[in-house]
Amino acid sequence: MQADTPLRAFLTVAEPQLFVADIKAACDFFVKLGFAIEFTYGEPPYYAQVKRDAARLNLRCVKQPVIDPVLRDREELLAASLTVATAAEIKQLAEEFEAAGVVFFQPLKREPWDALDFIVRDLDGNLLLFAGPADR
Repeated sequence: MQADTPLRAFLTVAEPQLFVADIKAACDFFVKLGFAIEFTYGEPPYYAQVKRDAARLNLRCVKQPVIDPVLRDREELLAASLTVATAAEIKQLAEEFEAAGVVFFQPLKREPWDALDFIVRDLDGNLLLFAGPADR
C-alpha cells in the first residue's frame, strides 16, 4: 500500500433525493430558499439538482406520493437535514426564510440536545430540517 492511500474511503457529501410532483415548481421553491439550480434532466424534466453552498438536494419527479402524508406529519418524518456551523447562522437562516414568505412546519426552537432547529415543508410535503448549535 502506498503511503498516501487512506485506510478507508472518506465520504465527502450526501445528496438526499426528494420526491416531487413538478420539477419546475420544486426548483422554483428551492430558489426561493436561496438554492441554485445545478441542472435539470429529461424532456420534460423529471430529475434535477439544487445546491446552496455545500448542500445539494436531488429532485426526482413522481406523480404519486411515496409516503402517507398523515404519517409523515404525525411522525415528523424528515426528507433531509441540513446544518450550519453556528447559532448565529441558524437564526439568520430562519429570518431569511421568514422574510421570503416560507411557511414553517416547526418554528425555530431550542432542542434538549443543545441544538437550534426549524422545519420547513416544501410544495410536495417533504419536511426539511435546518439545524445548528444552540447558544452556550
